[in-house]
Amino acid sequence: MTNLTFDVRATDAPTSDADIAAVHENPGFGKTFTDHMVVATWTADGGWADAAVQPYGPFQLDPAAAVLHYAQEIFEGMKAYRHADGSVWTFRPEANAARFARSAHRLALPVLPEEDFIESLRRLVAVDEKWVPAGDEGEKSLYLRPFMFASEAFLGVRPAQRVTYSVIASPAGAYFSGGLTPVNLWISTAYARAGEGGTGAAKCGGNYASSLAGQLEGIENGCDQAVFLDSSTHTYIEELGGMNLFIVTADGRIITPELTGSILEGVTRSSILELAKELGLQPEERRIPIQEWKDGAESGEITEIFACGTAAVVTPVGELRWEGGRVDHRREGHVDRVAASIRDALLDIQYGRVEDTHGWMTRLV
Repeated sequence: MTNLTFDVRATDAPTSDADIAAVHENPGFGKTFTDHMVVATWTADGGWADAAVQPYGPFQLDPAAAVLHYAQEIFEGMKAYRHADGSVWTFRPEANAARFARSAHRLALPVLPEEDFIESLRRLVAVDEKWVPAGDEGEKSLYLRPFMFASEAFLGVRPAQRVTYSVIASPAGAYFSGGLTPVNLWISTAYARAGEGGTGAAKCGGNYASSLAGQLEGIENGCDQAVFLDSSTHTYIEELGGMNLFIVTADGRIITPELTGSILEGVTRSSILELAKELGLQPEERRIPIQEWKDGAESGEITEIFACGTAAVVTPVGELRWEGGRVDHRREGHVDRVAASIRDALLDIQYGRVEDTHGWMTRLV
């Protein structure tokens, strides 16, 4: 049972079906937004109120809004999938709601109850259902972005007493247009994504901002992304700027860095750990020295490496590069079989092509 009632205030200038169809032809990622958005307000005195689905448009923010000065904000990333019967579903929203609550706690923001979080998705998708692409059009979906920020106009350093929650939506194609084309990674030693006791386990904008300098460093060295190490010893693998990492070994293990408090617990990551057992792999969560990656790639002990996340799903990794060196685990005729099988298993569940034996899917419309 939800606590909030989301009033619907429909736009008087809806996008035409023809224009939506044109967006669906080539949606890209995060470029075009649907006609409506969810907005709700929290105050220290009144709690959550004023929830509505309203026309998409700019926020009016005071220049002293706390988010602009102290970065008190969090967000989530999810997708809505059109199934063959026309229904629309999302993947493990309760996990996103739980992480949203953990992020809110870490950033000293109010917690939005799980029921209200999921209901806000339902109400927005119900109003903008025609924006959800057909399920047989490749990997197209409607990307959902719930977020929360400190909107109180106040320059003192304390938790904001007025907070805005919103959900926006954007038709999305494949995050990497090349599909399973491997990405090359740069080891960032000059920068860290997060540190012990910091906000690394929360999904907040500051973590992504802090990763951009390392990403630019990687691009300057011919790579697509940067891989970040632990901030104290620069020895252990953590994650990319926005994706978790997995290593597959010749003896059937699939290893990912354990959650140390500075790594984001990805929903895709936790799903892969469960799916791996069904695919005959032995999942491990532990600290992984970067030297183990280098040595394993050289020796052939490592057979595949891939990154994962909601936007990109699963993306193979090719070369690992660093100042003065590089290594590639791929041999002649290499095929990323594990990455492909896990990717297919996830997509089949998300698009309703196989039975959801895990109970991961929630119907929105």
